[in-house]
Amino acid sequence: MKSWRRKSLWLALSASWLFLFLLGLPPLLRPAVPPRPLPGAPEGWPHWLDAELLPSYSQPGELPEDAAPPTRAPSGGGCNWGACFDPSQCRCGGLKVFVYPAAGPTSEIHHQILASLQRSRYHTFSPREACLLLFLSPDAPTGAPIPVPAQWDGGKNHLVLSLHPAPCPKTFQLGQAMVAEASPPVDTFRPGFDVALPCLPEAHPLQGGAPGQLRQHSPHPAETLLALAEERGGWRTVGTNSSACHWDGRCEQDLAPNQTLGRATLPRATFCLIPSHHSAASRFLQALQAGCVPVLLSPRWELPFSEVIDWTKAAIVADERLPVQVAAALQQMPPARVLALRQQTQFLWDAYFSSVEKIIHTTLEIIQDRISGVSAHPSLMWNNPPGALLALPTFSTSPQDYPFYHLQQGSRPMGGFSALIQVGASAQLPLKLIQAVAGSQHCAQVLILWSSERPPPPRGKWPETAVPLTVMEGHRKASDRFFPHSTINTDAILSLDAHCSLSTSEVDFAFVVWQNFPERMVGFLTMSHFWDSARGGWGYTAEKANEFSMVLTSAAFYHRALRTLADGAPGCVDVLLNFLVAAVTKLPPIKVPYGTRAPPASGDPRPELQPPDPDCVNLMAAGFGHMPLVSSRLRLDPVLFKDPVSVLRKKYRSLEKP
Repeated sequence: MKSWRRKSLWLALSASWLFLFLLGLPPLLRPAVPPRPLPGAPEGWPHWLDAELLPSYSQPGELPEDAAPPTRAPSGGGCNWGACFDPSQCRCGGLKVFVYPAAGPTSEIHHQILASLQRSRYHTFSPREACLLLFLSPDAPTGAPIPVPAQWDGGKNHLVLSLHPAPCPKTFQLGQAMVAEASPPVDTFRPGFDVALPCLPEAHPLQGGAPGQLRQHSPHPAETLLALAEERGGWRTVGTNSSACHWDGRCEQDLAPNQTLGRATLPRATFCLIPSHHSAASRFLQALQAGCVPVLLSPRWELPFSEVIDWTKAAIVADERLPVQVAAALQQMPPARVLALRQQTQFLWDAYFSSVEKIIHTTLEIIQDRISGVSAHPSLMWNNPPGALLALPTFSTSPQDYPFYHLQQGSRPMGGFSALIQVGASAQLPLKLIQAVAGSQHCAQVLILWSSERPPPPRGKWPETAVPLTVMEGHRKASDRFFPHSTINTDAILSLDAHCSLSTSEVDFAFVVWQNFPERMVGFLTMSHFWDSARGGWGYTAEKANEFSMVLTSAAFYHRALRTLADGAPGCVDVLLNFLVAAVTKLPPIKVPYGTRAPPASGDPRPELQPPDPDCVNLMAAGFGHMPLVSSRLRLDPVLFKDPVSVLRKKYRSLEKP
C-alpha cells in the first residue's frame, strides 16, 4: 500500500514538472506580431501556424476573438498620441503637412522624399495651414549638431522623418515630436505615436517601382527552401538538414561559390531567414519583393508600418536558438499556408514599399487615420488589395462602398445601374438609345447629361420610359460624365455617348458580366497599347484586333468609385480611366459582344471610334511612373452565342441580330 502511494506521489510530481516545463518553452514558430505585451488588452487566442494539426476542444463562439490592441503610452512618462499631438489644429479633420526647408546640402534620397511629399494631397507650403510640421533628418554624421527649427515649440505636432536607421534624435532633444525612422529598436519605439519605416536598399525608385518577383503559385522543384541574409550583405542558401551554419552568418565550413548571392540579387527561395542583428533589416524589403516569406529570427527592431499592417499574414517569427527545429518546421508547413504568405508579400510590396513615394504616402495616411479616429481606414482595407492608399477617404472609408471587397465579405453588388448618356453640341436626341437602355430589366434610371450650348428640348420631346429620366446641365468638359452627380444612387454606371447604338440584350448581358467582375471595366469598344521602337515611346490603336488593353468610356460599365478625373487632359479621359483601373486592380478590362451597326451619315464619323491624342499613353505612363495597362485576349459571350441551335434556346436572342 505504501509502495503504491509512493509511486502515485512520484507520478504526480513528474506530471507537474513536465507541465510547468512545457509552459515555459517558447513556441517554435509564431506569426510576426508586435513582441511587447499590451496591458488591458483582451488576450484572445493566438493563430498558431500549426493550428490545423491540433484538435479543437471548444465550441464555436466560446473563445474571445482577437481584437485590435489599444494604443499604449510608453513607459517612463514618454509621449503618446493623446498627450503630445493636438488634432484640433487640423481644420475639419484634414491633415496638412508643411516641410521645413533643408538647412544645408542634401542627398538624393532627401530630394526624393521632398518630391514625394509635395506630390501628396496633404502637402501645403504655408506653415499656418499645417497641423503637422515635418522635419527631414539630414544625412549628418553621428554627433554632428543639427539646427532646431524655428517653430519647434518643444516638438508638439512635429514629425522627425528619416529613412535611415539611428537618425537625429541622438543629436538634440525630441521633446514631444513623433519619430518616423527605419527599423527602430523595439525598446525605444513608442507604439501608436512613432511610425516604423522600412530600411531602404540602395537606389530605391522614387515612383512606380519594380513589380514583385513571384511568378508561380507553388514552389519550383529546383527552388531553394531557405535563404539566409548575411551580415556583410547578400544572401546564401541554407540546408535543411545541416547544423554547421549558424543564424549569425558565420559558418564552420567553406561555402561553394554558387551558394552565395550578390548584395543586389534577390533571393530565389521559399523562406528568407533574417537574423536579429540590425544590419539584416535592410534585407527585409528584398525578401518581400522576391516573394520569399520573411522568417525573423528573434528580431530586435520594429516591423515597418506595424500599426496598420497585419504581418501575421506575410511573415513569421522564429527562435534563433533552434536552427534545426525551425528549418524542419518550415519544411513541413502546408503548401496552402505557404502560398497565402507569399501572395501577401507581393501585395504588401506593391501597395506600400515598392517606391519612396508609397512609403511616404503610407506614413502620412497612418497619421491621417489617427486624426480621423472612427472614420479611419479599417484593417480590411489596409491588408487586402488594392490597399488603403487607393481608397480616398474623401469618397468613403467603408469597404461596402468599394468594388474590391465583395469576395472577402461574401457579397456581390446589389441593385441595378444608372445609364448616363452625354449629349454633345452636334448630337441629336438619342431616342433609340434611350428606349433600348431604359428597356433593360436592370436599369434603375436614365440620366441625360446635356453638354450642348443649346437649351435642352422640352419634356414632351423626350420618349416615355418605364424608369425615371432626368436631364442635367453639364459644364461642357470631358470629365462631366465622371462628376459625382448626387442623382446617381447605384453602384454601377453605364457611360454612353449619344452616338452609341446598343440593343437591350447587349446592355443586359454586359451588366450581368459587370456584376461578376465589379472591380473591372466592362466595355464594347476596345483599344490596345504597344511599344513603338521607332518613336521610343508608347503608342496605341483602336483597330480591331484579338488583343486589347483598354475600353472606351463612350460605352462601358464601371463602378461609381472610379469617377474622380482631372480636366487638364480632356482628350485623354478614356486612357486615364483605364490607367486608374489597371493600376488599382492589376487586371485588364473585359470585352463583351457588340453587334455590327450601320455607320452614321457621311461627314459625321462616329466619335467613339476616334482614338484620343496619341501622346496620352506616354503622358499617363510618365505620371504613374510605370505602365499599368494589362493586355487581354478574352471576350465573354453568352452561352450558345452564335451556336447553330434554335434561337428559342438562347437567353439573349436579339444579341446576334445585325
